[in-house]
Parts: sequence; structure tokens; C-alpha cells
Amino acid sequence: MTINNTPIRIKAIARHHGLFITLTGLCALILVAWCCSYYWQQARFPLLFMVLACLVTIFIGLLKLAEPIHSLILSPKTLIFNHRHGSWQFSWHQIRNIHSVTNTVGITREELNYVGIKLNSIEDLANNISLRLANRMIHEQKPLIQYCIKHQLLTFEQGILNFEPYVLTSGEIVKGPLAAFLHHSEVLHQALGAHLFIAASNLNSSINDFVYLANNYLADEKQFVITPK
Repeated sequence: MTINNTPIRIKAIARHHGLFITLTGLCALILVAWCCSYYWQQARFPLLFMVLACLVTIFIGLLKLAEPIHSLILSPKTLIFNHRHGSWQFSWHQIRNIHSVTNTVGITREELNYVGIKLNSIEDLANNISLRLANRMIHEQKPLIQYCIKHQLLTFEQGILNFEPYVLTSGEIVKGPLAAFLHHSEVLHQALGAHLFIAASNLNSSINDFVYLANNYLADEKQFVITPK
């Protein structure tokens, strides 16, 4: 399949209805404030509860609006992931495969709410992810670590956050949160077969639909590389 040169931009489900929720909370707050001016003495506690509910609604709406406009951008050359704490970007030739994350428990096949991305080399992470996002992903992916420990895909010791320096094949030593993320990605790759994970909330369709779309780009890149000039 040949991919169109126009990039595909994906708006995350997590951002949906952010403006509507924020405006709804603001309008409700104005209405409750008007009621407070007349009925505060008679209904102080219910009105206070409604004010707090309005503030929570506004806060949720603002959190949604804080998400990037496009969480994922797929172009013929690159796959880009945007997060409010940073981004990562890889060219298709750096990616080995993209798949839905699953695990077989007994005779049951469990589907986790993540897309898994396996890189040709874990070391590509060191140069293609922002430090803030690497640090954030360690915490956001704790449920994956906990799942792997629970189902004995990892030992408890492997699930402990590892801040030891990470030595690249070039001899370069990576330290700090980035080193911790590299160790984190390494153990998750051992357990689930992927170095990077995209949560379903960052998509605007089903996981299988995104995997199909992304693999079309990946297949097109491989075809381009293999086909002689």
C-alpha cells in the first residue's frame, strides 16, 4: 500500500470536549454565584457544594485543553508522539513493528489498552525522546509494570525503578531519568515485546485501527528500502 504524502494528525480522545466542559463549568459557576447572592444564608452548604463542583468541572476542562492538539502525527518519514510533558519522534526505519499489546493467561488472551512499538535498537530512545517525557512515562506506565509482576512476566526486583547509569554500545554513559527510562523500557520489552507504549486515550479510534494504519506506513517504508533503484 502506498501512503499519501499528507501527514495524518490524530487528536486524542483525552482532549475531546475540553472547551465544552470548561464553558459549561464557567456558565454553571456564574449561575451558582448569582444564587449565592440571594440564597447564601438559607442554603449555604448546598451552594458551597455546587461551587466546588463547578470548579472541578472547569479544572477537568482545562486539563483536557492542556493536552496537545494532535497527540500523534504520521508522515511518510516519521512517527511523532506529542504529550503535554514532551514528545518523541522516530523515523519508520528505526521501528521494527507496531502491535496491540496482549498477554495470554491460561487459555485467555487479554488485550491491554496500549499500542506497543518495538524499535530496532533501544538505544534510539536516548536521542529521540525529551527528558521530561521520559521521566513522565516511567510514572504513567506503572500499571504496565504492576500487571507484568502480577502475571509473573517480571520479577518484583525487575519492577523496581532503576537509576543506575545506562551504557550505550558507543560507550556513552546515560544518567538520570533518561537512564531510568531506558532500563524501564528494557524490562517492559522483555515482558511485553515493545519498547514504547501508547495508551488508548491518545488515539481517536480503536487500537486495531491505529495499528493497521501505522503498519501501512511501516510496510511502505520497508518496501521503499528493499526495492532497488
